[in-house]
Amino acid sequence: MRDLMTTSEVADYLRIKERKVYDLVATQRIPCTRVTGKWLFPRAMIDLWLLRNTEFSGHAVRPEAPPVIGGSHDPLLEWAVRESGSELATLFDGSLDGVRRILDHQVRACGVHVINADNGSYNVHLIDQNPGRSEMVVLQWAWRDQGLIVAAGNPLHVESLADVAERQVRLIDRQQSAGSHLLLTHLLATLSIPLETLNRVARPARNESDAALAVADGVADTALGIAAVAHQYRLDFIPLHRERYDLLLKRHDYFEPPLQVLLSYARTPSFAEKARALGGYDITALGQVVYNGC
Repeated sequence: MRDLMTTSEVADYLRIKERKVYDLVATQRIPCTRVTGKWLFPRAMIDLWLLRNTEFSGHAVRPEAPPVIGGSHDPLLEWAVRESGSELATLFDGSLDGVRRILDHQVRACGVHVINADNGSYNVHLIDQNPGRSEMVVLQWAWRDQGLIVAAGNPLHVESLADVAERQVRLIDRQQSAGSHLLLTHLLATLSIPLETLNRVARPARNESDAALAVADGVADTALGIAAVAHQYRLDFIPLHRERYDLLLKRHDYFEPPLQVLLSYARTPSFAEKARALGGYDITALGQVVYNGC
């Protein structure tokens, strides 16, 4: 199934009539985007929308989530988890995968960077209609520079997404659950460029480092990723967008030792120096509460 579904395709997917889909669009109750006058529905966002609107009956007790951070890969967060002694593990497989896992009690926290195409805000819209939102907290981690990662010296002289589309430059995409994939879809929509017209390599990159490595190894000519990984692999970077990367977690877990140890370390001079060395980060408001469901 395609990443972006039409009205008839999403109706089949949800097993409802097209008229009902239009009703949901009109009342802004379903994730969608309008490109060249046609409504399109990102399949990954539809899957998350289904999950967060699922009703559970009974009073089954869920097991405590393991000490794991999921969601979107961030090199600074990955480094801080190792250096802080928090005893947290990581399971980075995309923003929407992390939200799914935290709702299903599989992780303690997850990193997210998903833009709300309606107003340009970040991340809170992923949970604002979830029945369990009252126990959720969203903490700011960093603002990050997102853009096109290209080979050193930019031999193809790529300057924009329009260049990538028009010249059929080989691009490695990310998995559907990744915030970078959703941002790519959003940026293309603003340019009226269909995602399917890009020259995408067959297998998507599963994290930021894999995307940069694909460019460094010549598997792809470009990837949408963050400045920090471009610098790490000595690749060129064309900035396109500034995004907010947050941590989503349950309020109870915020006060537990693993997250407190990590957040305390993130306020040290060593952490600040690492953020400067990686580049492309603004950690001025790290730890600020963006959303508190209570």
